[in-house]
Amino acid sequence: QVQLVESGGGSVQAGGSLRLSCAASGYTSSSVCMGWFRQAPGKERTWVATMFPADIGTYYATSVKGRFTISQDNAENTVYLQMNSLKPEDTAMYYCAASTLGGNCLSPRAFNFWGQGTQVTVSS
Repeated sequence: QVQLVESGGGSVQAGGSLRLSCAASGYTSSSVCMGWFRQAPGKERTWVATMFPADIGTYYATSVKGRFTISQDNAENTVYLQMNSLKPEDTAMYYCAASTLGGNCLSPRAFNFWGQGTQVTVSS
């Protein structure tokens, strides 16, 4: 059973930075995709970034490319999302997710484990 716990959210002004953390436990395989998603009130949950297993690569949504960075610390079993140059449009609940299904890790359908979310609010 994979368990994910997000932290690091908060309120910042436009142009500021935050780093979100996702502590993971319960892994039985190293072939796991890790992703970040976000959802604003009244809107759909959207994909933000994905890290593929074995350091194959990282991918980002167009809206955050160049501003956000996904990374991981294997020793601590933690995935991070560094968010720079934050905009009010980035305001949302951010969710960490893990995939053990072997599907397309650029699609939310591939992710079968989800964290509880951490709120990010960016003021203008």
